[in-house]
Amino acid sequence: MSITLTDQDKTTLRTAAYGAVSLLAAAGAAGAAGSPHRIATDGSLALASATGLVGHVLAAKTKDINLNGKSVAELADHVLPALTAAMSLLKRQAPAEADNFRNTVLVAIEAAARAQKDQPSPTLAEMARKITGALDAA
Repeated sequence: MSITLTDQDKTTLRTAAYGAVSLLAAAGAAGAAGSPHRIATDGSLALASATGLVGHVLAAKTKDINLNGKSVAELADHVLPALTAAMSLLKRQAPAEADNFRNTVLVAIEAAARAQKDQPSPTLAEMARKITGALDAA
């Protein structure tokens, strides 16, 4: 079975996945939880290791992701709904890929949270909980 995603669908998936990592990096910076650069790098590397349809979509070199925001709250207002929308979209069109997407994002946020030497800060742990909640809201 071939799965066809529109350009908008692909943008939603990329915005959600990379947005989750960006949200953790922003929350880390706001909470002085370590290096936002290290958080973003480790999370992005995890996304780059995705396989299947999700891996192909995330690996595409595009400039269609808009993750601008002047605060963590503004970024969250954009990213959390995108995570829920991505899961809804994939559950309708490709349930196995929905699981793949969810697992990929969870691995990325775990990798990003481990960018710290010790346990994730309460700030990062709370943001990871919000991201997981958005994934599961679909």
